[in-house]
Amino acid sequence: MKNQTVAILGGTGKAGKYIVKALLAAGYHLKLLVKDPEFHSSEHHIEFVGGNAKDYDAVYHLLFGCDFVVSAVGQRPGETGVFSQSTTNILKAMKEFNIMKYISLTGLNVDTVADQKGPATAFGTAWMKENYPLSTADKQVEYDHLLRSTVSWTLIRLPMIHLTDVLTELNVSLTDCPGDHINAGDLGQFVIRLLNTGDYNQAAPFIASS
Repeated sequence: MKNQTVAILGGTGKAGKYIVKALLAAGYHLKLLVKDPEFHSSEHHIEFVGGNAKDYDAVYHLLFGCDFVVSAVGQRPGETGVFSQSTTNILKAMKEFNIMKYISLTGLNVDTVADQKGPATAFGTAWMKENYPLSTADKQVEYDHLLRSTVSWTLIRLPMIHLTDVLTELNVSLTDCPGDHINAGDLGQFVIRLLNTGDYNQAAPFIASS
């Protein structure tokens, strides 16, 4: 991983900060997209690029010189289309720079043909569709974009995130969420695993902490 650079979108968010911490500890160099161009850090292995994930030019400059892409993009109140548009921009820029690995985070409300969602996951999915129909639909469009892509992508489906560095045994399933929460520390380690292996290539695994 020496000299490998990861482009990160959403890296200043609650879960994104833990992913950034894990990647830095593992020796990666990072480029972070930030909406505030004045954002800075004393960490010398991070380069900051100002801009919005819905702006292709910003994503293009972010991905320049990178080996991998990780997205923990969130949607602010009043925003629409963030998930599908950011992924469209990312895939386009990845093709431009011949970057082949993309990891993105999403909720358990995304559906795939392999799903056999149990009562808890099905309830959570239905609740999100009823209460957040626009963002849920947009996340499904994001998944559809990935299905049509030829890059090595993984869409990680997450339950509630506990903002802790505590590491546990990680449970993974392609059909149903195997727990009610994920520790942010476990999430960071799973992202590193995906960067270093071909595990869950072109798949949307659920993950949960023990």
